[in-house]
Amino acid sequence: MTVHVGFLLIPGFPLLSFASVIESLRAANTLSGKQLYRWSLISIDGLTVEASNNLSFAPDDKLGTDQNFDYLFVCAGGNPALFKHEPTFKWLKWLSRQNTKIGGLSGGAYILARAGILSGYRITLHWEHAPAFVEDYPNLDLRRSLFEIDRDRLTSGGGSASLDMMHALIAQQNGPELAIAVSDWLLQTQIREGEGPQRMELRERLGVTSAPLLRAVGRMEQSTERPLSRKELSKVAQVSIRHLERLFQRHLGHSLGEHYIQIRLHKARELLRQTNLSVTEVAMASGFVSSSHFSRVYKEKYDHTPSAERVQSRR
Repeated sequence: MTVHVGFLLIPGFPLLSFASVIESLRAANTLSGKQLYRWSLISIDGLTVEASNNLSFAPDDKLGTDQNFDYLFVCAGGNPALFKHEPTFKWLKWLSRQNTKIGGLSGGAYILARAGILSGYRITLHWEHAPAFVEDYPNLDLRRSLFEIDRDRLTSGGGSASLDMMHALIAQQNGPELAIAVSDWLLQTQIREGEGPQRMELRERLGVTSAPLLRAVGRMEQSTERPLSRKELSKVAQVSIRHLERLFQRHLGHSLGEHYIQIRLHKARELLRQTNLSVTEVAMASGFVSSSHFSRVYKEKYDHTPSAERVQSRR
């Protein structure tokens, strides 16, 4: 039987995430010589939808269609935390009651969470949305993985991770031989497991090889709400405080304290853009003891206040 796959395109959706899935389906049809899959594009209002790169897509139908989907993927990017469209949530709930397998690509899991259909499932989404997601849904089982296939819920961090997810799904449905052929045809020379990390290793991101420095920065990124002291970080790095400070200056061009502030300000910026937490709550979640200190440091870094950041992101 032909599997019918629907794609709910949320305005500003990331094209690579969507293309990775739909091109895998097309390749499976071509290489098998059968119509294993067919697909439909859905928009909220039945009108053309723009992707994040401003390319436009004409949908086949609008929200609320009663087509019988075997799978429905919600494709979302940008700032999915701000998406609050009740008809979408109701439709997704209705589909879940029809035993439709429902997935989220990139920020799609945020919208599935808004619809209340992720409780009890392992899920993932793009790392950029994770801090805000954890604040909004602390009881959901968010993993920092490439993709998760948990019974009738499929979530992907987006980008090329969607290609890895489709390899697993096609292998599950049509056997590993076809999945390998699809990956080979799409020049996917490395097939990653779902549990793999979303981000590059720190060594690659920072361009350094110093083990003590990498240990310290890794712990700093994990400890933003309660920042660790220099003494605690030196124990993690297994070097003296003075030596650790020299490593930061030599390899990164600034002090340990300055780097820690940058990490925490980056988290704060994402929370301001993607949550409705107050400035004070964002300050606390980013490890600042007062909102006035937070606002001053934030303005020094980004040339505008946290409140202005929120206004700009809403626009």
